[in-house]
Amino acid sequence: MQMSACTDFCSLQNSSSSFHGNGIVLPLPFSMGRRRFLSSICIRSSFSTREDEYASLPISVDIPRDGVQGLVEGATPDMMKRRMLLASISVLLCCNPPRYMPAKALGDPSMTLEQVTPPVIGPGALFPTEERVVRLFEGNTYSVVNIFDVTLRPQLKMTGVVEIPEGNGSGVIWDRQGHVVTNYHVIGNSLSRNPSPGQVVARVNILTSEGIQKNFEGRLIGADRAKDLAVLQVEAPEDLLKPTKLGESSSVRVGQQCLAIGNPFGFDHTLTVGVISGLNRDIFSQTGVTISGGIQTDAAINPGNSGGPLLDSKGNLIGINTAIFTQTGTSAGVGFAIPSSTVAKIVPQLIKFGKAVRAGLNVDIAPDPVASQLTVRNGALILQVPTNSLAAKAGLLPTTRGFAGNIVLGDVIVAVDNKPVTHFLTGFLKVQTPSRI
Repeated sequence: MQMSACTDFCSLQNSSSSFHGNGIVLPLPFSMGRRRFLSSICIRSSFSTREDEYASLPISVDIPRDGVQGLVEGATPDMMKRRMLLASISVLLCCNPPRYMPAKALGDPSMTLEQVTPPVIGPGALFPTEERVVRLFEGNTYSVVNIFDVTLRPQLKMTGVVEIPEGNGSGVIWDRQGHVVTNYHVIGNSLSRNPSPGQVVARVNILTSEGIQKNFEGRLIGADRAKDLAVLQVEAPEDLLKPTKLGESSSVRVGQQCLAIGNPFGFDHTLTVGVISGLNRDIFSQTGVTISGGIQTDAAINPGNSGGPLLDSKGNLIGINTAIFTQTGTSAGVGFAIPSSTVAKIVPQLIKFGKAVRAGLNVDIAPDPVASQLTVRNGALILQVPTNSLAAKAGLLPTTRGFAGNIVLGDVIVAVDNKPVTHFLTGFLKVQTPSRI
């Protein structure tokens, strides 16, 4: 767009004035009153978007002859110089607009701006991450049950301001035959009385789709104190039996999200969310034994959560919550769960045999330090072989003392199932099934 510039100084011409470039140069002596000079200037300017065009535009200045005397009367040479400089600067500013003002892109029809509209979350709507957690809870809460030990009176023990029902715990529905998995210590008082299989040892509350708790008798199927696991069975309608989905604890990674559902302090179907904090932890169970391979989580686990599920972000069972590390009796952000790999191995045995059947050689194996002192470097040294045992019938020899008091080494097991044995066998045998040994 072409622009023109015109500067009027009261319409009087002065032929002695000269112009150079974009500025005006007036011959000396020339002076004018500052206020009169500035008030008499009227600049009407428009300029090209190309600076080389508006930089070369001519500027005309008309100064009235009879106004010169009035402007210079009483002015000193120094005043005239300063005012002349101000006049030149004013004209330069008017004729040279800032170079960054033109913006062709704003008026270029070939250029368009994409307008991004942020997502609108309506009242009551959930963010996607929240919606995912809600769906996981709703899809698994009906697989979680509340368990009460029937041998304990329904008394309440006060801890701070919270009432904790004695013998209260959680469990998960295992299958549609009514089998329920929980911790051994949840019904430990009943189990201490050596109940027979099929005997009622607990009351089991199952949540219906209408949000109603229905109570059923929990009959003992099997229990394993060494792994702090027990299996009950309820006679409930099949539509209430919604089994949990078994996951792979071996694929669990530290940092991934997890969810715990249970009945802490008697508050049924409580959800807590956290992450996997550690793997392969030793769990000191309330049964008095140490369980290896535990999963550590910072999801809040409190009294009453025992026996409940630890789920991954897909809703799969990756552990049975069993213990917390605390000095107050409540969650300190350090909870432990029995891994689902252990649960998947023990529970079928409890259902079938009523107890866990572990692999064994019916022999006593020397611990690694003892074997090293006896110069056994590879394999497992047999210390004792029980009389009439399968090992004795197989011809295995124990370690004994000779007539001179010297030690006569027994047999050394160097391989099991074609796999070399280089150390103590206990850890190896724990992962074997009886049929493999």
